[in-house]
Amino acid sequence: MPEGTTILVVALASLVLVVIPGPAVIYILTRSVSQGRDAGLVSAIGVNLGSTVHVFAAVAGLTVLLASSTAAYTAVKWAGVVYLAWIGIRTLMSDDEGFSEPAVEPAGLKRIFIQGVLVNMLNPKVAIFFLAFLPQFVDPNAPNAATQTLVLGLTLVTIGLISDSVYAVIGGSLGDLFRKRPGAARASRITAGSVYLALAGIAAVAGTRK
Repeated sequence: MPEGTTILVVALASLVLVVIPGPAVIYILTRSVSQGRDAGLVSAIGVNLGSTVHVFAAVAGLTVLLASSTAAYTAVKWAGVVYLAWIGIRTLMSDDEGFSEPAVEPAGLKRIFIQGVLVNMLNPKVAIFFLAFLPQFVDPNAPNAATQTLVLGLTLVTIGLISDSVYAVIGGSLGDLFRKRPGAARASRITAGSVYLALAGIAAVAGTRK
């Protein structure tokens, strides 16, 4: 186990990192504004479960492969790009009904949850981040380096879940206001689809390896 002071430092550093809006936060806000607070919270849970996968991957050494192998990095990266683009196109081509009121059907929330997991799990930059961030606080000479990595990684994920949930609640409240205005459903649908496509474009051009 890492020392208590180390966990506190990681928690504070994580708080600074996660409150800065990034692709995952934009995804959560888009979901909560367009489909309600429940959808945003489910997205936040899914996104952070995807982060948890990267934590276990870091412990297992998978992120070392992603950092050293151009082929592995590129494959995961483009899988994420295609998935984001697919969500964006499907959203733009859908009708406005799904954006006129919060999605409360269990099946809908299940799909949203899975999408949240995949959005973060298929982002190789998240894997690289964990590889770069966590070792700074791990004592490599200690016999429990893997345990240290796991505890610190889950600390970061917990802070992220709390922060993302706050964004989801805020987005849900804004969505309630938007849905009361004429034409808000169409504007919300177009905005959501555009955001997904923008995220796909950013992911496609950012972090290109030579």
